[in-house]
Amino acid sequence: MTEKTILVVGTYDTKNDELEYMVSRIAAMGGRTLTMDVSVLGDPQNPTDISKHDVAEAADSTIQAVIDSGDENSAMQIMANGASRLTKQKFENDEFDGVVILGGTMGTDLALDVCRSLPIGVPKYVVSTVSFSPLIPPERLSADIQMILWAGGLYGLNSLCKSSLSQAAGAVLGAAQAVEVPQGKTPIIGMTALGTSCLRYQKILKPELENRGFEVAVFHATGMGGMAFESVAAEGGFACVMDFALPELGNLLAGSVVNGGADRMLNAGRAGIPQLVAPGCLDLIDFAGWQEIPDRYQDRPFHAHNRLIKSSGLNGEERRETAREMSKRLAKSKGPVHVLMPNEGIEEWDREGGDAYDPDAFAEFLDEMRKTFKEPVKYQELDCHINDEAFARAALTVLDRWIADGTVKTDV
Repeated sequence: MTEKTILVVGTYDTKNDELEYMVSRIAAMGGRTLTMDVSVLGDPQNPTDISKHDVAEAADSTIQAVIDSGDENSAMQIMANGASRLTKQKFENDEFDGVVILGGTMGTDLALDVCRSLPIGVPKYVVSTVSFSPLIPPERLSADIQMILWAGGLYGLNSLCKSSLSQAAGAVLGAAQAVEVPQGKTPIIGMTALGTSCLRYQKILKPELENRGFEVAVFHATGMGGMAFESVAAEGGFACVMDFALPELGNLLAGSVVNGGADRMLNAGRAGIPQLVAPGCLDLIDFAGWQEIPDRYQDRPFHAHNRLIKSSGLNGEERRETAREMSKRLAKSKGPVHVLMPNEGIEEWDREGGDAYDPDAFAEFLDEMRKTFKEPVKYQELDCHINDEAFARAALTVLDRWIADGTVKTDV
């Protein structure tokens, strides 16, 4: 197996022993390390491969300027900037294969930026005292980040914290050895969806798209999936997108934590990627299972999906707002956009007799969709439900036209 190099990042002035322990564990398993010190005030016991001075310089600063910046928050943000730039640069120069970062709240803040500087497929492990904490907003997380709680290790080594540190060392090295990094040899269509009890078009579309020579990456539109979708789109990673599940946009407008970030529905357009879009499940607001439903939503149609997620219906005016926001975001696109509007429903539970059936609110949404979309965005209404085969066939018709005229490339 090819020897792999792991970038080990942390404040070596205060966590030297813990970081060196991880270095030793990686070496014991046959890996190599590249060490980066992101300290500000102190120095490591032994020089690191990348010094704190290198990090500050990468942020167009100096350690003295970092110290003089005012407080530890501003200081660490400068170091986070430098560490992120250096990490990206050194990965592009093939100097390492995965990264592991150690920290409390300050180090974790920096770690999140460093991980976001790397593309999907690069192993990213964070050992943190606040792993899985509500202190970490979802939008700070990179698409394939891994975290482990640094239990009992804030001040020095012990048998408990060695358990976390050694697991992280083994995990990042193992991931670097095992990972199949995306090669970009086959064009990818990015698709958003939900589970098949709610949205089912992907079951028809995936084999049809593969028969046309595409890979199909389906993202679960429950917050983190939308963020991953947007991060790949921002890098121009799709030949085309079929963005057919939009609950994250409605959730964002309603203030739900189950959202895909403020840039949802923007990055494909910015990158000029052709977009096929439909408002799947844009009639519901999702809540975490542990949340109490706010009073304003108590009299709405309601669907309890499982113990993790539950949904209340949006009223007519709220649905009009989602239609307007959808149009506003797509209007910024640099590439072609074709909106498909199935006028008989946009998710399985909105059929007559379903938990989310609200024909009056749906009629308001449909009315606003008809009013709001303007050229060059194409708007097409379909006499079907989003889960009917006719919807998937209509999407394929548009795609085939785009393939024929060269809008969507079938090679890379």
